[in-house]
Amino acid sequence: MAVALANDSIGAPPFAPPARPRVLLIGTALACAAIVMAFAGLLGLYAEERAAVVRDGAKWIPKGVVIDLTPFNVAFVGLIISIVVLHWAVYAISNDDRPRAYLALGLAALLGAAYINSVAFSYTQMGFTVNDPTGVGILVYAITGMHLAMAGAGVVFIALMAFRTLGGQYSGRDREGVVAALLYWYVTVAVYAVIWFTIFVTK
Repeated sequence: MAVALANDSIGAPPFAPPARPRVLLIGTALACAAIVMAFAGLLGLYAEERAAVVRDGAKWIPKGVVIDLTPFNVAFVGLIISIVVLHWAVYAISNDDRPRAYLALGLAALLGAAYINSVAFSYTQMGFTVNDPTGVGILVYAITGMHLAMAGAGVVFIALMAFRTLGGQYSGRDREGVVAALLYWYVTVAVYAVIWFTIFVTK
């Protein structure tokens, strides 16, 4: 106590404030873990049903359904580019380069929206129906629809972090929100990679 008073009397700087817990980052990580488990269950069910149908000698993809890989491949490339762009956003805000951080966050959100548009367009071309007796249509729409919702939430997440950055909340001293958005988007892209291979490549 005497030492503290002596320090105050000679004008010593105050003690550093306690480190703030990374609430947003930890919450995002926990949400991502739950999302991964949900998709693991759905994709496991899809693989099991497909193996049972193929084992019986039947075709898994119904007649009349055409899966063109081109829009899904383009969507995949766009998602990979968006990861690079989000890393650019984290780097820019770490260096207090706000104009480039805004540009990178806006471009990442635009690429996420382009992915949603590409998959939604593919729905009109494939020809799956939800009342197919094999159940493949309902599974494909459930899995890919959930991922579209996940990607939509990611776009909103990125946009929200961009607005908070614009408001001055994030800077080189605190970039937690932008890093949390990057983590969520990494999981989004990883889940799509598994969906892309399991459903659209393997067929």
